[in-house]
Amino acid sequence: MAVYAAVYWRSFRRYSTYRAATYAGIFTNTIFGFIMAYTYIALWHARPHLGGYNQTQAVTYVFLGQALLLTCAIFGGGFSEEFAERLRKGDIAIDLYRPVNLQGWWLASDLGRAGFHFLGRGIAPLLIGALVFQLQLTTDPLVWLGFIASVFLGVVVSFGLRYLVALSGFWLMDSRGVEQLAGLVAMFMSGMVLPLTVFPTWLGDVARVLPWSAMLQVPVDVLLGKRSALSALRFEAIWAVIVLVLGQALTAVATRRVVVQGG
Repeated sequence: MAVYAAVYWRSFRRYSTYRAATYAGIFTNTIFGFIMAYTYIALWHARPHLGGYNQTQAVTYVFLGQALLLTCAIFGGGFSEEFAERLRKGDIAIDLYRPVNLQGWWLASDLGRAGFHFLGRGIAPLLIGALVFQLQLTTDPLVWLGFIASVFLGVVVSFGLRYLVALSGFWLMDSRGVEQLAGLVAMFMSGMVLPLTVFPTWLGDVARVLPWSAMLQVPVDVLLGKRSALSALRFEAIWAVIVLVLGQALTAVATRRVVVQGG
């Protein structure tokens, strides 16, 4: 565990060194949050209680989405870019020689990235949004604790999905096309564009039971009191186990493929 803790901390510190990018990201997320907030206000003014949210909750949803956008790497990225580059250069062979689990190593690294983005780029846009708009942010510490736990599991699920996509590089040699497609799916199915409760009934029902909802819809609903923390954490934990087990199994297959190729 000490190795994974060290990987986590080094990843956290690595991302914390890019201060200019952090400040630029805060500015970008805040501006985009304002644009989305005014769009939501217009939409909810025409359709009050759309998707089961009132206008205040809808605007809160927007800024929580900006807080979790990079935390959960909803558009992709994070470790997968470096992983794909190591595959293309053949440096993945070095990773396979390490006396640690390949998936565990990259999970620890991605958790470090997510931890920094949540603290460094996620909280500031939310606070700025709260200064300008009326947001529904609870003062109940237990709800916040459930929200943080839900975000953590959402990051794990997000990692598991991105890891599966990244592993396609063992067969495709260049997984960028698959990653772009996966990013588009995650953008819609996580609830980033619109809450999943706004989707047509059948599509919304399907989207809410798929793993992408763990990245945004589920944590936000916990904080807004739309879903119990126990139910949310159980749902996310199940998906986290599924995607990590699939990732471990596919890693074993991919590793055998590298051996066969002589890499």
